[in-house]
Amino acid sequence: MATARRVALAIALAASAACLWAQSGRRFAQPTGVFDYYVLSLSWVPEFCSQAAEAAANPRECAAGRNQGFVVHGLWPQANSGRSPESCAPAKKVPRGLVNQLLSYIPSPGLIQHEWATHGTCTGLAMDDYFTKVMLARSAVQIPVQISAITVAGTESPGQIEKQFAGSNPSFPEGAFRVSCRGGALTEVRACFDKALKPRACTVSAGECRSGAVSILPPR
Repeated sequence: MATARRVALAIALAASAACLWAQSGRRFAQPTGVFDYYVLSLSWVPEFCSQAAEAAANPRECAAGRNQGFVVHGLWPQANSGRSPESCAPAKKVPRGLVNQLLSYIPSPGLIQHEWATHGTCTGLAMDDYFTKVMLARSAVQIPVQISAITVAGTESPGQIEKQFAGSNPSFPEGAFRVSCRGGALTEVRACFDKALKPRACTVSAGECRSGAVSILPPR
């Protein structure tokens, strides 16, 4: 009887190990460098920080008086259609020196680590090269004054916001900007680039706000 129990336990442990191995294999099954273009996601800080839990968890970004508008959420490798790649390989920790360089673009150390692990590992780039692209992409986008100068809450259509970004970035082709929203509020604006960081039109996979109008909170 004891022998039978030991055999059953061994079989169960082997099955559990096989399951964990399979799950690990699936997580990193996507090949690196296989995608069609980049999406630069710019998060609208006033809306993000209006959520009490997020504000409490992100004091560097949400402290009163920071007067922050758009900050980088991430630079994502994107598929023209279907699901885009994520978490393509084991990720080394982003070193503190590089984190400090990036904080003026991505004001959360935790988010910097997340973006490398989830998106950077799928680009096929070395860590330094990926974050250089993040900074270059952000520097290429001019924020329209209609949004950067707001001091009171307002409402606009997603189309209006996209036209304002297009007007402030005349070198970008039609369809290069997409507005993202949640609960009728502006959350992000996304800009699309090819692999060489040349502006290009987004595809449906980049998402689109379907609200007729969105509220825009002012920085504080």
